Amino acid sequence: MAGDERPDGPCYGAPMSTIKQFQVTFDCAEPERVARFWCEVLGYVITPPRGFATWEEYEDSRSPEDRGSWCACVDPSGVGPRLYFQRVPEGKAVKNRVHLDVRVGTGLVGEERLAVLEAECTRLMALGAVRVRLLYDGGDDSCIAMQDVEGNEFCVD
Repeated sequence: MAGDERPDGPCYGAPMSTIKQFQVTFDCAEPERVARFWCEVLGYVITPPRGFATWEEYEDSRSPEDRGSWCACVDPSGVGPRLYFQRVPEGKAVKNRVHLDVRVGTGLVGEERLAVLEAECTRLMALGAVRVRLLYDGGDDSCIAMQDVEGNEFCVD
């Protein structure tokens, strides 16, 4: 048996991969619209595709049916993951299996935490987000479940 294998599957103590970066991919109907929403939420920026000075230049180089099929945004500080948005033909049908937590209340508890979460929720609703519900425990685990401009779930945490 290999050193990183156990009878019931791979061992989690196996050597780490050398991959240090990842991106989060969203399936959506309107990639640029969703990307711009998340840029506002996270302070990210949309950067032009490699080899092009602007998005317009890039889109003009593509066939009409391929225009607007994807968009991406990045953390200008280089810390956060790249977000990639790709157009898919089907609409959203079920709850996301993975979602983003927008961490604005880290280290806060009780009413102070709740006030910060509510303020961020109000800001995001002005951008087109939808408030789903408050998950309030009175301590430091409270969050507000929300949806982005295409109904993808996320939490203000």
